[in-house]
Formats: sequence, C-alpha cells, structure tokens
Amino acid sequence: MTTFSVSNENIESIPVFVREIVTGGVAGAAAKTSVAPLERCKILFQTGRLHKASVTTTLLSIKQQEGVKGLFRGNGASVLRIVPYASIHFGLYEHYRRAFIKLWYNKGHESSEKVYLSDSTGSSEATSLSSVLPQRVSPAVDLLAGSSSGATAVILTYPLDFVRTRLAYTMEANRRECRPQTIRGILRMTLQGEGLLGLYRGIGPSLYGILPYAGLKFYVYQRLKQLYFAEKGAGHGAGQDGEGIRLPVPYMLAFGGIAGLVAQTVTYPVDVVRRRMQVEGLRAGVGQGLKGVGGPWQREGPLLPRTTPNALLYIARNEGWRVLWAGLSINYAKVVPSTAIGFTLYDMLKQRLLLPNNL
Repeated sequence: MTTFSVSNENIESIPVFVREIVTGGVAGAAAKTSVAPLERCKILFQTGRLHKASVTTTLLSIKQQEGVKGLFRGNGASVLRIVPYASIHFGLYEHYRRAFIKLWYNKGHESSEKVYLSDSTGSSEATSLSSVLPQRVSPAVDLLAGSSSGATAVILTYPLDFVRTRLAYTMEANRRECRPQTIRGILRMTLQGEGLLGLYRGIGPSLYGILPYAGLKFYVYQRLKQLYFAEKGAGHGAGQDGEGIRLPVPYMLAFGGIAGLVAQTVTYPVDVVRRRMQVEGLRAGVGQGLKGVGGPWQREGPLLPRTTPNALLYIARNEGWRVLWAGLSINYAKVVPSTAIGFTLYDMLKQRLLLPNNL
C-alpha cells in the first residue's frame, strides 16, 4: 500500500492566503453540517411556521415524513454558502488583522526588536514593535478584523444564504406542500417573481447582525485564549515556528463555544428579522402563477417594514418581544458546538498547514 504524505516544504510552497481560505472553508463546512438538523428547526421557528411544537417533536416529524435526508434539507445550499463564506471570513480576518496590527502598533512606537508577520504571499515582513506578539495584541484588533471580514463575506455570499433560508422554509414540519424543492427551483422562482434584487432581500439586517456577531466572536475567543496563557504564565501557543505550548483541544472547544454563545445572544433579534425578510416574498404571494406553486404561497398577513429598526419594533408591538427570541434555545444548542468545532478545526488545520496561529 502506498502512503501519501506531504512534506513541510511542499506545504510552505503554497501561498499563505490560499492555505488560510482552505482551512476556513473546511472548518466552516464541517461545523455547519454537524448542526444541520437544528438549523432546519431554528429557521422554521424563526419564520413563524412552527410555534408550539418542541424541537424533538419537530425533528421526529421531519424524519418520519422526509426520512433522515429531510433533517439535512437545505444543508446543500448551506454548505455551498458556508464554504466560500468561511473561506472569505477567516481568510480576510487574517488579512485585516495583519493590516490593523501594522496600522495600530506602528503609529508612535519604536523598538529595536523585530517581529515577523507572514503576509498573504507567504513572505515575512518585519514590524517595528515587540508588542505585536499574539499574547500582547489588543482583542480590539480581533473585534475590528472579525467585523470587517464578516461584513465582506456576507455581501459576497448573501444570495446563497437567501436560497438556503427559503429552501428550509418551503416545507412545514407537519404536512407536505407543493413547492419548489431544489436550489434551482428557488432561484428560478425568486428571479421570476422578485428580480435579481430579490436575492438580496434581508441583507440590511444581515449586515446589522454580522458586524457585532463576527467581531464579538473573534474578540471573545481571542480574549479567553490570552487570559488562559496569562494564567499559565506562558507565551502564545503557536508562534511562527510551531513550537511552544499549545492550547489544549478541550479549551479550544470551550472557548469557541463561549464565544459563539455570547455573540449570538447579543445579535439574535436581528437574525430573526433577517429570516422574516428573506421569506417575505413567499408570504406576499409573489409565486402565484408560477408552475407548481399554489395557495400555500399566498400572503399570510401584513408585510414587515423595510428597515431593520422598524421591523424590530413592528414585531415587538404586534407579536410581543418574546417572538424576537423565537428559536433561541435551539440556536444555543446549535451555535455552541458549531462555533466550537469551527474554531477548533481552524486552529488545528492552521497548525497542520504551518500557518501562524494568531487565534
């Protein structure tokens, strides 16, 4: 049997930016797939299709009516979105982080000690400040880098998230309905009924939500790691040469889960508005007249205001504030393992691909 192995020299010949987007894509896809059934339930709760059914009842109902594959319905679109999204998000996070560090720490500081930061071409560039060492970088850098990369990734991949939401929405857990059941069907129906801009319905709340969410996620994760190493009295675990004390995997999982929990709790109401806006076209009956689309597409009540703040107030006044937290318990069960797995895999893959471990 032939054993395939890749030498460090071969790995290092690949540009740093390429390795960063690959690790981000793989980590994102694995994390998203691991919680796909809970994501399906969460979307049904957020969009108002389910109100009283429990998570267990919903999952069993979906499995009974659609089989095991039904639990992962919409995950194809989700993975198609998350691979480029996570690749862009993590890759640009590293790029923005390097840029902010150079901007942040090169102003008004002089030091004879040089610290090398790898750039996106694989070369190293010396900065003029020893405090750029990972354990000394302010978590505010990660807040800014995470927010910036998250917003960029959302803008570039939003239509895929839009399709995933509508695909998950098109089947109520307790009955079958005649609706487009494929990614292609959803795209065709949306373009015919709402035009190209329809694919960006709800992007406003997405940007409102991703700026604090992505920033807080990286901020909390980085801060917890800094506190851990400060408590241990050790330098940062990775370093440029891969030596030193590394953060144990259980701590990676715990810190990643806490980071996701904090970030999602703060931004969850905006996520509810985003999902509602994404399915507004279906509720307005824009699909009437399309082949295979019948009564279930008809309007189910007044449409939401166009702006995110007004939509938040509208839902709160007409349905109660609790509706803005609909599905949050499911999301807690989903976001903790998802974020934990994502950050942990990303850190581990960075080690394997000989990348600087800034997280």
